[in-house]
Amino acid sequence: MHVNKRLLPIKAHYFFFMAAMGPILPQLSVFGKELGISSDVMGTITGILPLTFLLAKPAFGLLVDVYRNYRKSIFMILIVIMTLSYAVMNFIPPRPLLKLEFKNVGSTSLDTCNVTDIERGAKCTNQTVSLICTSNCLNESTSFPANTISTNYSSQEENIICTLTNVTLLDNSPCDIHCIEDVETDNGCLYKSFTFWSFVLLMSVGTIGFNVINSISDAICFDVIGEDGDYGKQRVWGTIGFGVTALIAGYVVDFFSGSITSYTPAFLIMLACSGIDLIACVKLKLPIIPVPDNIFKDLKQLMSNRSVMTFIIFAIFAGILDGLIIYFLFWYLEELAIETNTQHVKLIEGLIVAAETLGGEVIFFSISGKILERFGHVHCFSMCFINYALRLGLISLAPSPWWILPIEFFLQGPTYALTYTTIVAYANELAPPGASATMQGIAAGMDDGVGYAIGSILGGLLFKYVGNKHTLQIFSAFGLLCSIAHSLIHRTLLHRPLSEKSVEYKNPEEAYKATLEIS
Repeated sequence: MHVNKRLLPIKAHYFFFMAAMGPILPQLSVFGKELGISSDVMGTITGILPLTFLLAKPAFGLLVDVYRNYRKSIFMILIVIMTLSYAVMNFIPPRPLLKLEFKNVGSTSLDTCNVTDIERGAKCTNQTVSLICTSNCLNESTSFPANTISTNYSSQEENIICTLTNVTLLDNSPCDIHCIEDVETDNGCLYKSFTFWSFVLLMSVGTIGFNVINSISDAICFDVIGEDGDYGKQRVWGTIGFGVTALIAGYVVDFFSGSITSYTPAFLIMLACSGIDLIACVKLKLPIIPVPDNIFKDLKQLMSNRSVMTFIIFAIFAGILDGLIIYFLFWYLEELAIETNTQHVKLIEGLIVAAETLGGEVIFFSISGKILERFGHVHCFSMCFINYALRLGLISLAPSPWWILPIEFFLQGPTYALTYTTIVAYANELAPPGASATMQGIAAGMDDGVGYAIGSILGGLLFKYVGNKHTLQIFSAFGLLCSIAHSLIHRTLLHRPLSEKSVEYKNPEEAYKATLEIS
């Protein structure tokens, strides 16, 4: 078997770069959830971030298009910044939780408590905090779970009021009650803490760096392989790396975690893979391509085409659906695990990522060319939305987290893989000579910029106020409507065959070569 040594560095880059992200990216939202961040706040954070991609991707794409002699240095610096930002997240101190201990409680209500009863005072004033309390003398017939009650703690300067409610003692003899602040409480203190803002800052820098690196990676890959090269054979190694380390990290995190999840093994895997990736990047041989004369003029002409604008609008809609899945699938899975008392959640999450990448994506990429050839690009894009609707609907009906595993295995390819096959190939087709990174940045900015932002913010709000299952079903219905609308628009407003237009989708073989942009 002939091995092209010239392409080994780009294969190695894709493998180790995505292998570094496999243990981290899927866990970012649930990492914040375990810090006590609510779904609507997390949705707002992950919703604002994609809007920065919309600016950062084209900006860095233009930078490497113009300063081509320095693009390897720019590229490697971004990898270092991204890696360090994610790594430091492991050292974010947990927010101090309020702890109360009530001695010799002999009645059903405690209206006041002494300052000495408070082990660690709240940092905020004028706040009400929900506590979870335990005691060996509580009546198990209480409406709360066995041996647990709820209470409120209010702090206003030095005036402290503690109220215990719904307490039913086994007898009148005094007993001790221990209480700790509920991390799910949205009391406002968390969002003023160092814990919260350090998480937001590090997550923002790391995620922006990751998405910018993705766009530049694809542009560099196209330059390295040339017009006749097979992009899919290079990029698929990133999918393999992502799935392998996500599975390994899910197992080791689950193995080394006790009552509190320890993400240290995942961060160590990320650091090791990023280090090897930097070595691979040093070995990259980048060809010199002339700088285009007028990038902005070419792009302005491109964006005035109604076929292109239609494509971009529906790319945003695809991003909305993907944004919910990317940011809230594991959030939903962990809530479902609690409801169904399912163990080994991190292992399940690792298996799901492995099924999506090593199963769904790799298998589907091998047949995507035939599917595109058989149905055409417009019909395939319409089918993608139907597949998203089916995927989200089935997830909402899953009786346990284990059922999500086969759903993701079979539907990750027909949704995510086919959609990005079309988007990336189309962006590369439309790019003026020498402006591939810029065009990739614009296309990706619309999809995982605007689309992800809307999907994340809307998903977070609906998760909190409508419920997780209903949210998935609402997005499922939206996917179905997008499919119908896309098909109708191309049968009416854009009824001419694509081959007659000045701008068209790539042919099936080229589209297969230009697979997905992001795993």
